[in-house]
Amino acid sequence: MAKMIEMIGITKSYRLEAINVPVLKHINLSIAEGEFLAIMGASGSGKSTLMNIIGCLDRPTSGKYLLEGQNLTTLNDDRLAYIRNQRIGFVFQQFNLLARSTALQNVMLPMIYANVPMQKRRERAIQALTRVGLASRLSNRPSQLSGGQQQRVAIARALINRPALVLADEPTGALDTKTSQEVMDLLTELNEQGITIIIVTHEPDVAAQAKRIIHIQDGEVIV
Repeated sequence: MAKMIEMIGITKSYRLEAINVPVLKHINLSIAEGEFLAIMGASGSGKSTLMNIIGCLDRPTSGKYLLEGQNLTTLNDDRLAYIRNQRIGFVFQQFNLLARSTALQNVMLPMIYANVPMQKRRERAIQALTRVGLASRLSNRPSQLSGGQQQRVAIARALINRPALVLADEPTGALDTKTSQEVMDLLTELNEQGITIIIVTHEPDVAAQAKRIIHIQDGEVIV
């Protein structure tokens, strides 16, 4: 199976006054196309930093990061922004929906930056919301939706530009047990359709539903 992600010697450190604080230490990690991977680790272990680098939201201090064979560590900010928009979908714990916009408008938003024509944006957003079981909620604002429904809108938004990779950072953290399982069932279904899923979680029962689990400890991968 082809590699979706290959990280070679990735490090990340931050400057705190005159001190260099290491967060990631020589990460070597390969993730195949179509994998469902869970990343676990204690608070401060570096798992969110690793996810941010995978999602092109942050740059490594050193090392090489390849996504679908392309070396992203050599790209400028504009190219990274384009890749984020076109190849990667994001799902967060707090949903990050626009409060005054409808479900349909929230899902259409990433396509504006991709210069998709208005009619096509609407058609694709309706399809995405239907795909996650919200065909009857197109006109509802976030305040009119349950937590689980809001997360489904967020997942539809993550899928709207047809990414090869979906990154989910604690996607069940704000949900009750039943709703959490519904979200995990949806992510599992998307993975079975060929989308690579990477989830960051501190919940063992959530991580157990992935096909592979890695642990981050003190900035290092512990398999």
